[in-house]
Amino acid sequence: MNFDFTEEQLMIQESARDFAQSEIVPTAVERDINAEFPHAIIKKLGELGFLGMMVPPEYGGAGLDTLSYVLAMIEISKADASVGVIMSVNNSLVCYGLEKYGTDFIKQNYLTPLAKGEKLGAFALSEPEAGSDATKQKTTADKDGDFYILNGMKNWITNGINADYFLVMATTDKSKGHHGISTFLVEKGTPGFGHGKKEDKLGIRSSDTCSLTFDNCRVPKENMVWEEGKGFNFAMNTLNGGRIGIAAQALGIAEASLEASVKYSKERKAFGSTISGFQAIQFKLADMAVKLDAAKLLTFHAAAAKDAGKKYYKEAAMAKLYSSKIAVDCALDAIQIHGGYGYVREYLVERFLRDAKITEIYEGTSEIQRMVIARALLDEK
Repeated sequence: MNFDFTEEQLMIQESARDFAQSEIVPTAVERDINAEFPHAIIKKLGELGFLGMMVPPEYGGAGLDTLSYVLAMIEISKADASVGVIMSVNNSLVCYGLEKYGTDFIKQNYLTPLAKGEKLGAFALSEPEAGSDATKQKTTADKDGDFYILNGMKNWITNGINADYFLVMATTDKSKGHHGISTFLVEKGTPGFGHGKKEDKLGIRSSDTCSLTFDNCRVPKENMVWEEGKGFNFAMNTLNGGRIGIAAQALGIAEASLEASVKYSKERKAFGSTISGFQAIQFKLADMAVKLDAAKLLTFHAAAAKDAGKKYYKEAAMAKLYSSKIAVDCALDAIQIHGGYGYVREYLVERFLRDAKITEIYEGTSEIQRMVIARALLDEK
């Protein structure tokens, strides 16, 4: 497969890199320490078209392909994985789901401002007792005339405090199991809809994560996305694309780890020479580079399959599984190469490790990705 990128794709990559280095990097450490949401950065990302990259122009998006999105995500996440996940959720989970399954009413009224960056979205599937097993939804949505009444709780919701629109999976018919789950678009400020405290996280601290609560929350029937009973399918199909976004986020972290390690190894002296001259360091750098390139190829392959309209759920799972693993591996190696300096905030690489770990957990744990891959292999003729 040929991955000679087009001039447009390279221009998108360069634009994302320039923005990341000039606008995101200067405040990344401070925002991480203070767990501060990057309001101004997200606003600028929206103005530049990075929050609706794959949405058609008629709905306010940039109309770009998935490969362009991956290249941009890598650059943004290399600067700050917190900004990367905010961007990923809005693009991969919210905009994609609304574009593919939303009615004209939903696309005009909700997708368009999301794609333009005027509004921010969140994806609410996980619950206290429904994480990896998303079929066990306890949140309910009961029909009441022209409304559905939502009751329940969602957990671990990225953008949960700062989002304007929320895609919420809820059970409309308990007797049908996962075929009785539906998806609703809920607006911030709707009576009966609230959120819990912001979680104090190990990593990606500049993005907000919280629980959501629904107490007789009335949602217009027009805000159902797709059809009644299609909510589980909606979530699974949307997460396939989301996994490409998280793979790209992980690649950004891994690339930042490698670049920091190469730079430090050329500066740090020990035993009369820079440590870049030591074979032990060279082997670590070589292994990091090989892992990073292999993970990129998996991710580009998944993105290309999606762009070609082919099945890509196995490829997306492979990309996320391996990219998240090497993000952790590369961050660990970066800390080891930096020695004691790698253990303190001043040298940044400790944040790479804290940020990397979550990529093995959210949008499907590594164990779930292995299940997806195995089932795909066993289903192949």
